[in-house]
Parts: sequence; structure tokens; C-alpha cells
Amino acid sequence: MIMAQLITLIVAVVLIAGIIWWFFGKHQQEVSDATVSNNSQSATVVVNGGYSPETVILKKGVPAQLHFDMKDHTACLSHVVFDKLGVNKDLTKQPVTTIDIPTDKAGEYNFACGMDMFHGKVVVK
Repeated sequence: MIMAQLITLIVAVVLIAGIIWWFFGKHQQEVSDATVSNNSQSATVVVNGGYSPETVILKKGVPAQLHFDMKDHTACLSHVVFDKLGVNKDLTKQPVTTIDIPTDKAGEYNFACGMDMFHGKVVVK
């Protein structure tokens, strides 16, 4: 009986440590700069179990478009929402959905899935 309790305790501690790491651990985010050509810039965010890259850097004052390449058709990732921009786009209607991002002033625009579980951001510098 003691051995079963010890194994249960060890498994519980490992699971709790894993949950704490998942929610509070520092996870490395992928960052990408937009491609600039002919006085415009663009970047592609692949939607597949999250957003890759999670952060996109744009140059201030250069018109920008963000392309969401839909690879994962789960319900949560079917929409992308930019609260500051008032954008809520359905990503399932076409393979790649394009969103215009204002670059007239420096700042950050956070985006998330429709259920607010997966996040990313656009940084205008």
C-alpha cells in the first residue's frame, strides 16, 4: 500500500510541475521581420496549432499587410481577432487571409484566436 501511495505522489508532483511550467514558464517566442519591397511590407503568419511567428516586426510609415496562412482548421483558430483594430476575420473561407495593418505610428497590436487561447502581436517600430 505504501508503494502505491508513493508512486501516486510522485506522479502528482510531476504533473503539477508540468502544469506550472506550461502556464507560468518562460517560453521562447518566434519573432520575424516583415519583408519590404516597392514601398510596402508584408509578413506571413502560419496558423497551425498556434501562430508562427508569434511576433511580427513592421517598419513605421510603410504600408503593411499580414497574411494568415491557415493550416489548422480547429474551431479555436478559425478566427483571428485584433481588438485595437476592430478586426475579427474568419480564416476558414480561404487558404490565406490578408489583413491591412496601420503603420502610421509606432506601437503594438495584439491578436488572438476567437477563443483568446492563442496569442501573437505586431510591433510597429
